[in-house]
Amino acid sequence: MSNITITNHPLIQHKLSILRRTSTSSKDFRTLIKEIATLLCYEATRDLPLHEIEIETPICTTKAMALDGKKLAVVPILRAGLGMVDGMLDLVPSARVGHIGLYRDPETLKPVEYYCKLPADIAERDVFVVDPMLATGGSAIDAISQIKLRKPRNIKFVCIISAPEGVKALQEAHPDVEIFCAAMDEKLNEHGYIVPGLGDAGDRIFGTK
Repeated sequence: MSNITITNHPLIQHKLSILRRTSTSSKDFRTLIKEIATLLCYEATRDLPLHEIEIETPICTTKAMALDGKKLAVVPILRAGLGMVDGMLDLVPSARVGHIGLYRDPETLKPVEYYCKLPADIAERDVFVVDPMLATGGSAIDAISQIKLRKPRNIKFVCIISAPEGVKALQEAHPDVEIFCAAMDEKLNEHGYIVPGLGDAGDRIFGTK
């Protein structure tokens, strides 16, 4: 599939195997989500532009590279996306954070929006939309559609586990949005959950049922 990067780094794959386990506690689950998000952020920011600057080392003056002043924003899809924000900010601490609240109707499996708050200067920023799971793709499609109304410079979607159905739907709806994830699983079940997946990411992050 085009426009998707699946990161097979050994550290990510090891952490993902622990993340999936039923026996993993909420505390450890939150830590792993944050750590994997940091590693995925490393991949998703690989193409950030640089410019040359002059710096002083303890030995001499030399040329070095610095980020080219691009403004970034991280927008988690509530509520599970919150678990990835700190991991992203560890690498890009100057990024602004917006929030989009969606829940999935249990009957239709369609997303219902209940909250949207984005940085006022979103049009000047490159946006990373984050959510641990890309299942049906409905929430990601709706969130990105809402953000596009504010005309940001660029949008990337960062998740941990995806399903082929969700990837296909997102690519068809927003072919210009790059997708970064740690794994593409087998399929969705009849309830719209990813198989083998890891269950409900929000419930596992926050210890709810």
